[in-house]
Amino acid sequence: MSENSLEEILAGLRAAGEETRLRILALFRSGELTVTELVTILRQSQPRVSRHLKLLCEAGLLERHREGTWIFYRLAEEGALGKLARAILDFIPLSDQVLQHDQERLDEVKWERTERASEYFRENAAIWDKIRSLYVSEEEVENLLLELTGDMTIETLLDVGTGTGRMLEVFSSRIERGIGIDLSREMLAVARVNLEKAKVENCQIRHGDMYDLALPDETVDLVLFHQVLHFADDPLSALRETSRLLRRSGRVIIVDFAPHNLEFLREEHAHRRLGFSDSEIRSWCTRVGLMCDRMIPLRGRELDVSIWLARKE
Repeated sequence: MSENSLEEILAGLRAAGEETRLRILALFRSGELTVTELVTILRQSQPRVSRHLKLLCEAGLLERHREGTWIFYRLAEEGALGKLARAILDFIPLSDQVLQHDQERLDEVKWERTERASEYFRENAAIWDKIRSLYVSEEEVENLLLELTGDMTIETLLDVGTGTGRMLEVFSSRIERGIGIDLSREMLAVARVNLEKAKVENCQIRHGDMYDLALPDETVDLVLFHQVLHFADDPLSALRETSRLLRRSGRVIIVDFAPHNLEFLREEHAHRRLGFSDSEIRSWCTRVGLMCDRMIPLRGRELDVSIWLARKE
């Protein structure tokens, strides 16, 4: 190990060696957080929390990325310092009373996020397909998805965040069995009606969570995330769960927005993320054992859409 590497490790340990910063690291077990969310959880002032975050980022234990007016923080993903951050987590006693209280407040923050999104889905379930077509023609996307999977034999398709069930309907003639998962019961009710109207009999709808899909390992050939990940608190965990389900050489297709700065989508449409960069999606795929083969950009009216194709190695 070189002197520089040794000094970096020591700097990381020094940065972590303070109670509040250990509490902050412990909170990142469950994905990304903003400064505002950390202020709520830690019950400390924003300047103080921001300083702790700055020190952890400078030490390489955390990463930050800006989306519009929001800044997201997460554990470092790669290199020795990323490994160090996760090693430190292994030694943090989660049974500690202070950390348990932090976790309770984190759960409250997540519940409020979920409730805001659920309210949005309840209000918009009946017109969901129309909303999704505001940016890129859904017909264009659907035809491209069928073309991209034309060489596949699809025994089982999983549509994560199925919404109105439209993807199941589109793929129904190409698959033996389809499963649509969604957390919104209002969306599932719409999906069931739509599939019945279309006389789709080889697909089923289930209430479920993208982070815990309750399906056996290596039983799915194709997973779709169609305009779903920008609602997710922790897209990496959703992809990790997907990788578990995929058969060898199974594929994942992600359809989502390219990076943008339309802040109103957060307040009015419950978006957590303002799109994704190609490098971000590729990095996540690599971490969960998926090989991202290509990204296809589509120009939209107000927003551009990207389609990523990945497979299980």
